Amino acid sequence: MAPSPTGHLHLGGLRTVIFNWLFARHHNGTFLLRIEDTDLERSKPEFTESIVQSLAWMGVQSDEPLVIQSERVPEHRRLALQLTEQGKAYFCFCSQEEVIERHKKKMGSDDLFVKYDGFCRTKKITDADADKPYVIRFALPAEHSEIGWHDMIRGEIVVHTSQLDDFIIIRSDGMSMYNFAVVVDDNFMRITHVIRGEEHVANTPKQIMLYRALGMEAPEFAHCSMILGPSGDKLSKRDGAVNVLEYKQAGYLPEALFNYMVRLGWSHGDQEVFSRAELISLFNVDAIHKKPATFDQVKLDWFNGLYIRNAQPQDLWKQLVENVEHPIFKTLVWTDEQINAAITLYKDRVKTLTELAGELHILHGPTIAYHQEDILQWITPETLRHLAQIKQILEEAEPFTVDLLSVNIKQWAKNAELKFVAIAQPIRIALVGKSASPGVFELLAFLGKQESLRRIDNLVRFLQKG
Repeated sequence: MAPSPTGHLHLGGLRTVIFNWLFARHHNGTFLLRIEDTDLERSKPEFTESIVQSLAWMGVQSDEPLVIQSERVPEHRRLALQLTEQGKAYFCFCSQEEVIERHKKKMGSDDLFVKYDGFCRTKKITDADADKPYVIRFALPAEHSEIGWHDMIRGEIVVHTSQLDDFIIIRSDGMSMYNFAVVVDDNFMRITHVIRGEEHVANTPKQIMLYRALGMEAPEFAHCSMILGPSGDKLSKRDGAVNVLEYKQAGYLPEALFNYMVRLGWSHGDQEVFSRAELISLFNVDAIHKKPATFDQVKLDWFNGLYIRNAQPQDLWKQLVENVEHPIFKTLVWTDEQINAAITLYKDRVKTLTELAGELHILHGPTIAYHQEDILQWITPETLRHLAQIKQILEEAEPFTVDLLSVNIKQWAKNAELKFVAIAQPIRIALVGKSASPGVFELLAFLGKQESLRRIDNLVRFLQKG
């Protein structure tokens, strides 16, 4: 994985990480991370830190120490000068304005792609050039009219060299250009396979020529199709192209996001849910789809809800405390046993840990905000009388258990010729402020007799105020 630290890690980059990591694990190989920071103006340390934190959260850290590309610039320059000595590269003193002007005169138009005309390729360097800024350009080999390779996903790809020009490998500030730096560093890191986005297909012929010129063996390449948003356009921030750490803070479980991302462009029959061990065993590049995948927030939420339901309460609490910022952590006075019981009540009802924290905050109290729409729907002129009778049942209930409360309250509703829901919903509103909640008897038993009575009294007072 070779991110440019000019921004945070997003979903497209995360999927690339996952594919590389699974490929390496499947073949008992090594997964490596290189920080490509030679764009000094845009690369920021905080972005590098964000990328590293994202990978650590997802459990796909590099198997060896990070390679920082900017630290290897002296080696890039040494090999570039070696190519100039061999006649495979040359110094170019043309300014960008001069290149554009010559192109305009030749083509008679303002093309988007300005092709360098090789002006300095045979130019003899004179004393007058000594103080001029220069770049080093790669001299396209005349013996090759086309460059082809077998892409592990896309099959045979051939690019005609007439589409290329003598591209820059060392900039005028001495920093390496992307295509040259990655070739040198891939060889240094002993990279055998590269899985990356389809936007890099255009870079591959340049890199293959550089490998050959340097006498290095090119790795095998696999280019994944992009991820689209629901509209069919490139994934935007509105659709989910946000910092991976934002998913962490929003309460997504790393295993759920991992599972969803690997299924976003890879499949194994109709199976949806995989353990990480299964994915390592089954993953192969042949099953990566050639067509673009479409990001589906609803499907991601489904995965996350599934993983939350299957998780142990203590594990969910640990992830909540470590990853989600919420006011509940400042006021909570529950024991570990109460925390586990509360999470068990709600974990089947939420899609994210943030939702879970919100529900626990309501359950914890002490104040309850009543949903006005639920009040209007479920509170009738008879509700105060019904709640007074329910209070008496609760006061007499001993032990204060789910089973006893269920029997007594249901029997009272039957005797009163009242549908159970007509009293269950007002009780829910009293306990948590809304009619959507876990089972009413489970809530009563969790809160206990005194707290349940207190909350019912509060609702009664609220209703009496009108």
